[in-house]
Amino acid sequence: MKLRMKSYPDFGLLVIRLILGSSYIVVHGGPKLFAGPGNWAKIGSAVSYLGINFSFTIWGLLAACAEFFGGLLILLGLFFRPAAVFIIITMLVAANRVMAGGGPLSNIAYPLEMGITILGLFFTGPGKFSLGYRLSGRK
Repeated sequence: MKLRMKSYPDFGLLVIRLILGSSYIVVHGGPKLFAGPGNWAKIGSAVSYLGINFSFTIWGLLAACAEFFGGLLILLGLFFRPAAVFIIITMLVAANRVMAGGGPLSNIAYPLEMGITILGLFFTGPGKFSLGYRLSGRK
């Protein structure tokens, strides 16, 4: 007896969005955002590896906001692609920091994997089970 699994791409996108969005809100962005300016400056110093040597606190706040609010928007499927772009940029900076900082090469895998996953979602879109889809009036 064969068990057939129908294809449910929109449900799959919903599951991925809910898990990744929650992860960015609770595990990544939230702790960074609510840690305050001292931590933002530390996070923002990652841009120094790109030759940017000013306003680390602002860069750190931007990274925390990209992860927290970007995660929220990914979860909801609202302003999905702009949110994805900000998260992808943040993950590229994080990966570059690991590479330039001489950390173990295995540490680069996580930000690259997260960035690539979000990039894939950027191309597929949020799916039908998203707030953006509902607000667009499509059926």
